[in-house]
Amino acid sequence: MRRFLTLPDVAEALNISMSQTRALIKTGDLEGIQIGGRGQWRVEEAKLDEYIERQYAAQRAARSAEAPETPGASAIEDRSGSAQS
Repeated sequence: MRRFLTLPDVAEALNISMSQTRALIKTGDLEGIQIGGRGQWRVEEAKLDEYIERQYAAQRAARSAEAPETPGASAIEDRSGSAQS
């Protein structure tokens, strides 16, 4: 059975404001449906999970693009930022 979340539920799950949640729906970044006579929004739990996975993938891609690994580098940085062998 599909589980649908209200926008306040989505906002709480992502720890964002309601206006940010509505913006995600409006831009299409997060898929939702309008139901009922008052046009209330619902987001399927699976769609929220897909959105979160896309965000993780985007962050991984951004990090790997920012700091490509140097081939053959064997130095490890300690907490102070200086290299150790």
